[in-house]
Amino acid sequence: MVIYNVTVSVDADIEQEWSAWMRSTHIGEVMATGLFVKYQLLKMVEDPENTAGVTYAVQYYLNNLEDFLNYSQNYAPALQAKTREKYGDKALAFRTLLEVIEAG
Repeated sequence: MVIYNVTVSVDADIEQEWSAWMRSTHIGEVMATGLFVKYQLLKMVEDPENTAGVTYAVQYYLNNLEDFLNYSQNYAPALQAKTREKYGDKALAFRTLLEVIEAG
């Protein structure tokens, strides 16, 4: 299993709108690709380095690397562009791909 982790620094003035949009629209669009088995949305409890906003992470779980490659080639560009058009630099994302080695 692999985890596609998207960490997002969100400006305080759009946090409520962004959070609602993520839950009502964006995450659903990502999951509708049929490539992810589950997700979780997390909010950082405290980020002393981010004084202008709040940090969130969305972790999308996939069965294998091939599903991620399919997503990154066929779906991610349009979904990321849609987010950039809506929020610009008020929601900056950093993406990582993680492989699950062991889980409890």
